[in-house]
Amino acid sequence: MLQFRNVTKVYDNTNVTALENINLEIEKGEFVFLVGHSGAGKSTLIKLITAEEKATSGEIIINDINVTKLKSKEIPFYRRTLGMVFQDFRLLENKTVIENVAFAMKVVGATNRQIRRRAPDVLGRVGLSQKAHFLPDQLSGGEQQRVAIARALANNPNLIIADEPTGNLDPDISGEIMQYLEEINRSGTTVIVATHDKDIVNRMHKRVIAVDGGSIVRDDERGGYSDDEEF
Repeated sequence: MLQFRNVTKVYDNTNVTALENINLEIEKGEFVFLVGHSGAGKSTLIKLITAEEKATSGEIIINDINVTKLKSKEIPFYRRTLGMVFQDFRLLENKTVIENVAFAMKVVGATNRQIRRRAPDVLGRVGLSQKAHFLPDQLSGGEQQRVAIARALANNPNLIIADEPTGNLDPDISGEIMQYLEEINRSGTTVIVATHDKDIVNRMHKRVIAVDGGSIVRDDERGGYSDDEEF
């Protein structure tokens, strides 16, 4: 599903080594927490997965695609196999809930018929069928993040990457968001969650990959935060 083979990333403009000799495998259908303090290399690892950055050396293989060899014109097509959920939601404020989901489908060439069928379905999966025609500013923060999850699901991705998805939410709502991501994972979608939320990581007992100083320092199958880690 996802493989990093001896991946190193050095930023040319600063000569900073963000990641060094990363070797990592994530199987299809796994749920993985990615943890690490700011500057540890966690964000760079995510950007390499989404092809926002290119590795300095090594190989990244995702869904049998060698991401390190993608040409610029191929990257948009590759990204259609991914779903992204962000801390700040990134919804289109002038579009309704269902229009936000529809837009994500339109940009990858979905037909109107496909959109009419799929958009209500993914909204139902996150419990927002009754708010399909609301604008984002009419929703709570938790509801906006659920729209973002529906949008990420719209094109039936193999992999969903959630970057601090609960960072702007209170603990109760954060728990609900993680339940939706866990349900999506149970349907077979691989989920990677980058987070600083210690309580969620400890409660869910999923695989935990800890990054520090540009290296993977810990990879536990059913882990949590270590007592001596401060992320």
